[in-house]
Amino acid sequence: MSYQALYRVWRPQKLQDVVGQEHITKTLQNALVQEKFSHAYLFSGPRGTGKTSAAKIIAKAINCEQAPIAEPCNECRACKGITSGSIVDVMEIDAASNNGVDEIRDIRDHVKFAPSEVRYKVYIIDEVHMLTTGAFNALLKTLEEPPSHAIFILATTEPHKIPLTIISRCQRFDFKRISNDALVGRMKEILTHEGIEAEDEALVLVARAAEGGMRDSLSLLDQAISFADERVTVEDVLAITGAVSHEVLTQVVESAQKGETAEALQLVNQLLANGKDPLRFVEDLIYYYRDLMLFKAAPEASQLLERAQINDSFKTLAGEINDASLFAAIEILNDCQQRMRWSSHPRVALELGVVTLCQQVVQVPASPQAGAATHPNVEALQERIQQLEQAVQSLKVNGVANVTAEEPKTKQASRRPLKQMPKSQAPTGKIKELLKEASKQQLQLVNGRWGEVMERVKAQNVPAHAWLMDCKPAAASPKFILLAFQNEMHRDMIDTKFRPFIESVLRDIFQAPLDFQTLLQSQWNKVKEEYVRDQRGDGEEPSSDPLIEEAIKLVGSDLIEVKD
Repeated sequence: MSYQALYRVWRPQKLQDVVGQEHITKTLQNALVQEKFSHAYLFSGPRGTGKTSAAKIIAKAINCEQAPIAEPCNECRACKGITSGSIVDVMEIDAASNNGVDEIRDIRDHVKFAPSEVRYKVYIIDEVHMLTTGAFNALLKTLEEPPSHAIFILATTEPHKIPLTIISRCQRFDFKRISNDALVGRMKEILTHEGIEAEDEALVLVARAAEGGMRDSLSLLDQAISFADERVTVEDVLAITGAVSHEVLTQVVESAQKGETAEALQLVNQLLANGKDPLRFVEDLIYYYRDLMLFKAAPEASQLLERAQINDSFKTLAGEINDASLFAAIEILNDCQQRMRWSSHPRVALELGVVTLCQQVVQVPASPQAGAATHPNVEALQERIQQLEQAVQSLKVNGVANVTAEEPKTKQASRRPLKQMPKSQAPTGKIKELLKEASKQQLQLVNGRWGEVMERVKAQNVPAHAWLMDCKPAAASPKFILLAFQNEMHRDMIDTKFRPFIESVLRDIFQAPLDFQTLLQSQWNKVKEEYVRDQRGDGEEPSSDPLIEEAIKLVGSDLIEVKD
């Protein structure tokens, strides 16, 4: 087989060819020139960043016939022999398949013999973290005091798995991920030498897919060259990597921002039909929203963007979408990604995430002032605050005076405000009548399936689920369920906005025409106490002061304190 992969043909032969690791190559070059190299090195970092290549270059440089030099000449017999692997004094060992005590003991027994062909014996142990505990112990003493003619170079992608006793005996160099600019520059250099044309944007996509690894980028480039006809294009790279183009991501985000669920789902369906990976698509979408967030916060930091291209459509979208929508979208997609990883049907989880995204973004206020609020129903909160302010102001101005003036009137007149009670506050008398039909067994049945109710609500209407989480079933009969809420705002939202939807869910799950009533937990405690007392025949409570009753009706019992 005459053909060799690009990453093998273009493997670095000098330290200056190791791209993106200048902080390491300069240090090693100075050590080689001054002959101050260590007896043991530890190279750690992500895959494909040049660890093993740098180890072989060091082996050539210290054994080069022209040493001491900063770079191997790659022309002498020693350099050529080490490059081809014919010199037995330089051994490259794969710890993944030679990780036992016997293999390391064999190295320990042979390291004391002088090299036969070159000046130094060099042992390159790749993926050293795969060694067993016994193998590390066998290596320990030799690594601490090796013969003067032996050098150990350990390479690993997971340094945290190496014992500290081994790390402390090595000079450690941490290789970092190679920047996209460096990867693109190296690929352009290779393509120019090979006489192959490629679009600049296609090379950028290859670099992003490689995630900082030179070997991965050259492997993808090799695959794209084989796939392309004459010139490597963006479409070729998208086809082999499974990534999604910037234009499609922009269309999906625009559809979600406008609440066009059908169009967003159609785009997703087309992507999946073309063979795109659902998890990869969600990841690209998360990074696109992340790019929007960074561009809005710091437009000058364009080099930080991962998926987006700064064009007119991207700038327009960044100007229209608000911060609240961005934060909500990222949270929804993160949850969707987690569900997809553990789901047997990732496509369904993806479609659920897209539908939720379209609905949620529509509910977030679009004005710049409201954009800072993170609550999906901020308008309802503002209306409720205004109502409370008006009630308090009315009480301060004439509420107490009016009640005092009407104190001698009949009890029927003092109870007249009950007719203006909101629908969500069920009358006490009606609740007591409903409790006569309630039973403990029915409540246990409802509680047993309440988790199913919450899951159904969450799947169909996320905002309704958020409001409904504040309550729990307090009583139940075959015809009704009583829900006790901790917060008055949550109860009002369920009663006024989501009542038909909740009733339909209850009917579907319990297969019965169930109605539900709502109370605050504090009100339920009082109603329950009165109901139990009435059932026992303990008599009625003395009637309260009409002034106090009127005050409670205006501002609520939580804000009233009665002192004798």
